[in-house]
Amino acid sequence: MNTNVKAIAAPQTSERSNLLTAAFAVLMGVGIIFVTGHVQAAALHDAAHDVRHATGFPCH
Repeated sequence: MNTNVKAIAAPQTSERSNLLTAAFAVLMGVGIIFVTGHVQAAALHDAAHDVRHATGFPCH
């Protein structure tokens, strides 16, 4: 009896895919810092305040 067993290899991510993921993360981080750095303080506070209420955390 001759039995052949084939192993299924897990797909490997390429270096290019890892580089694109890292570039996207950096772009998102810079974008968030840029936007929050230029938004008016009152608008940022109001947005955070609304999120606190929406998620059920007490804030005052």
